[in-house]
Amino acid sequence: MFQVGDYIVYPMQGAGVIEAIEIKEIQGEKLQYFIINMLMNKMQVMIPIAKVHKSRIRLVTDMTTLENVLNIFHHGLTDTTLSMKERYKINTAKLRTGNIQEGAEVVRDLMRINKNKSLNSSEKQMLESARKMFISELGLIRGITENQAIDLLSNKVG
Repeated sequence: MFQVGDYIVYPMQGAGVIEAIEIKEIQGEKLQYFIINMLMNKMQVMIPIAKVHKSRIRLVTDMTTLENVLNIFHHGLTDTTLSMKERYKINTAKLRTGNIQEGAEVVRDLMRINKNKSLNSSEKQMLESARKMFISELGLIRGITENQAIDLLSNKVG
């Protein structure tokens, strides 16, 4: 179970830190909640402890895993044969897992496709959101600023 001070990743929201564990009464029901400060959009989220597993919240990735993910990010292959509809469906499923590697693959693939032809508005939005989530975790793990994380990703995608 998570503790106050843990750095976590909330799928579709990005990285954050557990600030507190509090009992709140909502609609007459008292439950224990994790109070999480999300770094990406500077908001606070309350998640019932009983629903944490279902929400797929996880601890931020360790440095070794991050290095493997970055290697795949920079050197992995992008499937350019998929239609936009197929790609969108696959990428949405990947992002919902909360897995850093799958999120990184979405960012990599959409960045590469966007270099050759303009993405539609749905995929542009997906790229921006996935990129922010990946950058928020990357910055936490490496202890670097958002701009340094952006540079790390932008300079090596080919």
